[in-house]
Amino acid sequence: MANPLAGEVEVEIDGVRHVCKLTLGAIAEMEAATGESVIEMVERFETGRWRARDVLAVIVAGLRGGGWRGEAVALRSARFAGGPAGAARAAAALIVAAFAVPGEGDG
Repeated sequence: MANPLAGEVEVEIDGVRHVCKLTLGAIAEMEAATGESVIEMVERFETGRWRARDVLAVIVAGLRGGGWRGEAVALRSARFAGGPAGAARAAAALIVAAFAVPGEGDG
């Protein structure tokens, strides 16, 4: 079970629940794989201009941060709970969990 207070998000892939977390190491791996800074990717999510590869990159990074050792290529044919929109929501939740400032936006 994911702990949102620790920045964790639960993602269901092919009927299996995974705990995801964007750790610094996972973010660095994501930047290396995409050739982009995490800020560029976050800006696309904030403006609604995200791409499918952004969603996959964030989810792979979150899975890695949660301890997953699978291959990213396996996710190309994976079924996410909620379909592509569910995957995009999970990726956005991971970004919010990792970068939201406590107390910001409250009340």
